Amino acid sequence: MNYSAGHPGMYGSSDPVLQTPMMAQKRPFMRGLRQSLNGVAILMSLFCPWLLFCVIHWAMSFSLHYKNPFACYLVVLSGLCVVAVLGFCAFDAIKNKRKASSGQMQFVAGGEVSYHEPTWIIFMFVTCLLAWLLGLVAGDVNFYTNMEPFYDVSNLNTYRNVDPSTMRGTQLMDAGRITFTADTKLDVTMSMGFKNLDVYCVAPIVSGKDPKHLASYDFWAVGMNCCSGSRADFHCGEFNNARAAAGLRLMRDDQRPFYRLAVQQAEAAYRIRACHPLFFHWMADPINNVETYSDEGIRWYFVAIFMHFAFQLFLVCIACLGFSKMGTLA
Repeated sequence: MNYSAGHPGMYGSSDPVLQTPMMAQKRPFMRGLRQSLNGVAILMSLFCPWLLFCVIHWAMSFSLHYKNPFACYLVVLSGLCVVAVLGFCAFDAIKNKRKASSGQMQFVAGGEVSYHEPTWIIFMFVTCLLAWLLGLVAGDVNFYTNMEPFYDVSNLNTYRNVDPSTMRGTQLMDAGRITFTADTKLDVTMSMGFKNLDVYCVAPIVSGKDPKHLASYDFWAVGMNCCSGSRADFHCGEFNNARAAAGLRLMRDDQRPFYRLAVQQAEAAYRIRACHPLFFHWMADPINNVETYSDEGIRWYFVAIFMHFAFQLFLVCIACLGFSKMGTLA
């Protein structure tokens, strides 16, 4: 039977009236479905990387990292596995697109192609990988800068009414916070600084009737870049607070060797002895000041997650704009 171009049964007729009921109903449905799926993809691309960043940053920042490092790194590894699964899905989507581009398309009823553009899955994989890396680095920095010192000091003992003229460093090796006797002060005339990019400043904590001639100067106030290093001009911490007579233990292992070198310089310059020096931040109330480590760590965490959400939102907006110009937003 010979059909003309305008015959109602002709396949591919451009007249909407001549299309079959199935085709007339299917295309609006598919169009609405694709828009719905695209909205889901945008929301997932916004929240999935951000949630991954929050979890990794939390695991690396807080007590899980300190008390149970194995569980912490198990969480981090699980996050990496999620990224790997997304990478596999992105690779599979790219492979399917290449097959479709080479003519190996699979059609469904109504002429719709059965594959989807791999743009959003690739975007989600890349941003999740970035979120995982940023969460790992930011959490690690937060832990070693703020939370680990807080946990370390909290696990050490608190001593009160310590007399530097009679007590020795070996007696207080587990001290985290110390309140000294009322007559304790800093002897800034015997302060010293050791320079290694930064200046590591120390000053002996002294007391008693003859603070210039102690058997061993084992208690030292410390600070960074608060002295010249060439003369006795220590001005670190609460050095000018008349009520300050307490110390918060230095917990940074990377800084301790440099303060030890500064003490050795002071021993040679002032002909004194420091058998077992302990290092403290000089202040009036170390009991409450230790909480500043925790407060700073928590503040760092929330600032980081809000900044990452804004960053991820920016990336999603850029992606929407780029994909719409490419014609692959759906």
